[in-house]
Amino acid sequence: MSRRCQITGKGVLTGNNVSHANNKTRRRFLPNLQEISLLSDTLGASVRMRISTRAIRTVEHNGGIDAYLLGTPNSRLPEEARVIKRRIQRAQAKRAATAPAA
Repeated sequence: MSRRCQITGKGVLTGNNVSHANNKTRRRFLPNLQEISLLSDTLGASVRMRISTRAIRTVEHNGGIDAYLLGTPNSRLPEEARVIKRRIQRAQAKRAATAPAA
């Protein structure tokens, strides 16, 4: 499993540890990833994702996983998020087709 956020695409960065004597050794900056279940109202089920804590805040700010994915252009989403977005769009279309006409 890669160390990459499934919503923002945030991944591992590299840099240097710099000692007091100015010796430089390579190090890795890992994103703060959490395994989380996000409840999708449209799908009626929870979706398990491995996302960064910043992405959790962004999703909650936008009103949930459905609203965030539907409001974000596909060009800004990684492939895993696009798959979930397509599932949500299909579920919405199916629900609209079966709803009685008013």
